[in-house]
Amino acid sequence: MENRIKIKEIFDSIQGEGSYIGQKQLFVRTTRCNLNCSYCDTDFLCDESSQEYGFDEFFEKLKASDAATVSFTGGEPLLEADFLCEFLRKYKNRLNKKIYLETNGTNAEELAKVIDYVDIISMDIKLKSAAGIEFSLITFDEFLEIAKQKEVFAKVVFDENILDTEIKECCELAKKYQIELILQPRMPMSTSLDIEGIFDKFYKQYKNVRLIAQMHKFLNLR
Repeated sequence: MENRIKIKEIFDSIQGEGSYIGQKQLFVRTTRCNLNCSYCDTDFLCDESSQEYGFDEFFEKLKASDAATVSFTGGEPLLEADFLCEFLRKYKNRLNKKIYLETNGTNAEELAKVIDYVDIISMDIKLKSAAGIEFSLITFDEFLEIAKQKEVFAKVVFDENILDTEIKECCELAKKYQIELILQPRMPMSTSLDIEGIFDKFYKQYKNVRLIAQMHKFLNLR
C-alpha cells in the first residue's frame, strides 16, 4: 500500500522568519506536532480543510508552484519523515526546488531519514521561559550532529522572561556547531521587553547572532 500524507495547507507566500526572510517559498504545512508551545499561533491540526496525498498527486501539487524553495513546516514535519524520505528520494530532482525544513529540533532519528534530501534546516530552540516546555538544550546535540551536514541556523523565540542561563546555553550550543542564531521577539511584544538589552547579552557571548522580528505578521502575510 502506498504511503500517504495528510496536509493542512499548501500555499505560496513570503518567508517571514530566519535567514531567508523576504524570499518567496512554497509552504507545505503538516498536521501533527510532538510539542505544545505556549506561544504557538499556527492552526496546523487536521480538519475538514486538510487533504491527503499520495506521491504522484503530491508531486503535481508542488510542481505547480514557481517558487524555487519548498518549506516543509507544521506542526512538526519530521513526524512525516517516512513519507518525506520516500517522496524526496523519488521526486526531488524532478521538483527542481530547494528543500527547506522548519523543525523544532527534537526528532534526530527522523531527521536522519531525510537529511540526504534536505538543503536548509531552520531549527527552533524552545526556551522554557517563552515556550513553557521543560527540557535541556542538550536535547539538540544529537539533532545538530546530523543537521550540520547541511545549511542550518537556529531561531530563538524570547520574551521578557528569558533567563541569563538560557542565553548562555543558546550561545554555547550555537558556538559548538558554528550556526547562526536568529533572535525572534515573541509576538505580540510586551512593552516591558528590553529587546536591545537582550540582544547585547547574546552578542557579548556569540557574535553570529541577528535580531529579526516576524515580518509576515507586520505585513499581514500568511
